[in-house]
Amino acid sequence: MTHATPRPTAVTRLQDLETVNGRLRQRLQDLKEEAVKNEAILRKFQALELEFLSADSLPELLHLLVEGTARSLALDEASLMLLDPDHEVRHLLFHGGAEPEEFPAVLFVDSPKALKPPCTALRRPWLGPYQSGEHSTLFRSGGWLRSVAVLPLVRQGCLFGSLNLASGDGRRYTPHHATDFHGRLASVAAVCLENVINRERLLLSGLTDILTGWHNRRYLQRRLPEELARAGRYRQPLSALLLDVDHFKRVNDSYGHAAGDQVLRDVASRVKHVLRTSDVAVRYGGEEFAVLLPQTGLRDAARMAERIRHTVATGPFSIKEGPELDVTVSIGVAEVWPAVIAADAAVLGEQLLSRADGALYRAKSAGRNRVMSAGDSEQV
Repeated sequence: MTHATPRPTAVTRLQDLETVNGRLRQRLQDLKEEAVKNEAILRKFQALELEFLSADSLPELLHLLVEGTARSLALDEASLMLLDPDHEVRHLLFHGGAEPEEFPAVLFVDSPKALKPPCTALRRPWLGPYQSGEHSTLFRSGGWLRSVAVLPLVRQGCLFGSLNLASGDGRRYTPHHATDFHGRLASVAAVCLENVINRERLLLSGLTDILTGWHNRRYLQRRLPEELARAGRYRQPLSALLLDVDHFKRVNDSYGHAAGDQVLRDVASRVKHVLRTSDVAVRYGGEEFAVLLPQTGLRDAARMAERIRHTVATGPFSIKEGPELDVTVSIGVAEVWPAVIAADAAVLGEQLLSRADGALYRAKSAGRNRVMSAGDSEQV
């Protein structure tokens, strides 16, 4: 004998509908809270993107990409890895009066192999647990970090770095989280980096001597006060060299201006191989060059000048349709120790160059092809 299933009563059906409606209301409430939360997150990301877009210089943008991102997103650490095989970005920083050491969270690498997977493999954001083998070089905080987000920076199909975010909370970044906001942030960061680097290149092009590729005198007028301020801030000396190609007029008169231009290019090339990355090399005018040596006192500057003199004098210079030429330079050296609160930088800079010029005059008067320091009466 079978029992018939009792038919639901109107009361039962009503209770079931109320249960379903309750679940739907809860689901709608959850979705609403999630939407509000996502909207707040979106506003944070949009505000951060606007900060990136408003950056006026490369140093400002680098600070925003690391410190600004960590602050805005309440992260424990953020870092930026940039592929810079030719040291161009680092040179642009120097030209702007900054130094790479001022950006410890910006990691410059010379080879694409240094860019960390899975960034290189996926070309899209990767979120997951902190792995010491993969991520230890990206962050200074080390083993107490628990989760990371690696955001690849890609422009025109080429990977050139990554923006790296880290948290001590293991739930902050997991493979289950959506990456839309982070992907957009990486795209905006990549565009901003490309734009500001191109802008710095254009700015630099107006401050560059076309013949030698060195900076021009206008650049020196801009950079010298910055170097004096840095020397005063760190209580370190700043030295200047003035170089003059000996008997250069004879080259132009005997072999033509094309030969003279070739000699100037070759002199600049030889000197460049002696200089450090932080040194500021300028074509001062005609056959005269200037070099600023940060964090360098008079004695060490004189040694550097002697190395330059020897490098130029060693080996003849080849010119098109002409004989090989022996070329030498005379060099004047001077130093300054700016006060922490320095006097007028323009006046101090003029005094430094004037003293180097006086030493150069004595070097040429003493027979050329030699180094003289300000205050010395004899050859170094």
